Amino acid sequence: MAVLSASSQRSSLEPQRFTVRHVSAYSYSEPVGFGEHRMMFRPRSSHDLRLVATTLLITPTPARLHWLHDVFDNSVAVASFDTQAAELRFDSRVTLEHTETPLPDYSLERYAAIWPFIYTDAEASDLVKARNRQYPDRDVDAWARSFLPPDGTMATMALLRAITQNIKSTFRYVRRNEKGVNHPAETLHHRSGSCRDFAVLMMEAARSLGLAARFVSGYIFVPDHDATQGGGATHAWLQIYLPGAGWVDFDPTNSIVGNRHLIRVAVAWDHQQALPLWGTWSGAPHAFQSLDVEVSVTREPSLEGTHS
Repeated sequence: MAVLSASSQRSSLEPQRFTVRHVSAYSYSEPVGFGEHRMMFRPRSSHDLRLVATTLLITPTPARLHWLHDVFDNSVAVASFDTQAAELRFDSRVTLEHTETPLPDYSLERYAAIWPFIYTDAEASDLVKARNRQYPDRDVDAWARSFLPPDGTMATMALLRAITQNIKSTFRYVRRNEKGVNHPAETLHHRSGSCRDFAVLMMEAARSLGLAARFVSGYIFVPDHDATQGGGATHAWLQIYLPGAGWVDFDPTNSIVGNRHLIRVAVAWDHQQALPLWGTWSGAPHAFQSLDVEVSVTREPSLEGTHS
């Protein structure tokens, strides 16, 4: 069994610096009016993520731009407009430091290490929304239980890793820019979907097993010549609450357990509560032409040896 030296353990915890550029541009055939627009572009600061610099440029310039925290403590920018234009453009740039969890072998509480387990009363009362099914379906329930051995018990992390890996290895990833998600039963039947579809399918599978799960919207860093899926756009995955470990990230699109290359922006019980950008416009129905979205996540030079 290999043992990491103290120096290698420290280096594995060194933060990496990333810059995220997210541009969304709406085009119209003629000037139109704009209603309120809400944006979730700003990553969630935490012990594993520190914001270094942020800029948000909106064209045309909004009459008012303010920030708020929603009920999930996500950072939301709200823009209102008093002018018309043939293009509405949002250009967000964020530089951040991201600390990857090394070799994520999570230490769960003893009562939660083996499935099935029951949350404590205090946990259960706080996790009601995270355990509520949104798309109850017998096929999804049966699929979730198909990973269990005949005696019906299994190490909790091994079970969740098996589901995560199965989606990656047996489902076909299809990038889809349209809003919304497919019904989990449909994703299961076709064995294909987008990152949002895979996240919602695994959320429903986890909830069918009595586990608390929530949707995560954010970004993913894709190294050069890497097979990681979901780059070039916003990304979606899920978190499951495991006593002793807290909210653990699971990305079934890429079979990632932990926060490797994942940059969280928003969390919610429902994918509709974590939309990166939404708003309204007024004008001739035929005026809308297109929405172009470009996302890039680049790794900056190593922080080692730098000074603040």
